[in-house]
Amino acid sequence: MSPADLDRQPILEGEALRLRPLGLEDFDALFAVAADPLIWEQHPAHDRWQEPVFRVFFADALAHGGALAVIDKRSGAVIGSSRYQGLEPEVGGSIEIGWTFLAREYWGGKANLELKRLMVRHALASVAECRFAVGEENWRSRKAMEKIGGRLSDRVEDRKMAGTSARHVHYVIGRSEFAGGPLGATAQ
Repeated sequence: MSPADLDRQPILEGEALRLRPLGLEDFDALFAVAADPLIWEQHPAHDRWQEPVFRVFFADALAHGGALAVIDKRSGAVIGSSRYQGLEPEVGGSIEIGWTFLAREYWGGKANLELKRLMVRHALASVAECRFAVGEENWRSRKAMEKIGGRLSDRVEDRKMAGTSARHVHYVIGRSEFAGGPLGATAQ
């Protein structure tokens, strides 16, 4: 497969999670999760828990495509979202996975690992690597990236968020990191 073949809105099934394309009808359930200020505490867009700010985020997710709702298979509840964006087709291809958030009750367990495993495994069938842009001061997310086997790259960029610029570092998971790391080691 080639980068052009990457389906950015697949349905992906894991042991505990189901990922499916995000739709307009998901706003209320997803905002119920996002309305927790502690989710955004270390994020550069720390006011995303406010409904007007979240509406912009949600509309952007729908407009760009690639957005996925994260569903707890046991309860059927929407517990967060993530997305594929920023396909770079050159040299085997690279896709960004990000804009991810989960309800706090799913932090520290296996949900983020399973979510990223599903998304990375799917993407690496079409691209050579997955990238993750993380706010430089977002230590919670940086630690989570390291826990799942992300390699800190030299790529750094300033991104506009909520009217201000925030510095982001990039982590990468390529085929070799996936195969030998925590995501691939437990992949079925």
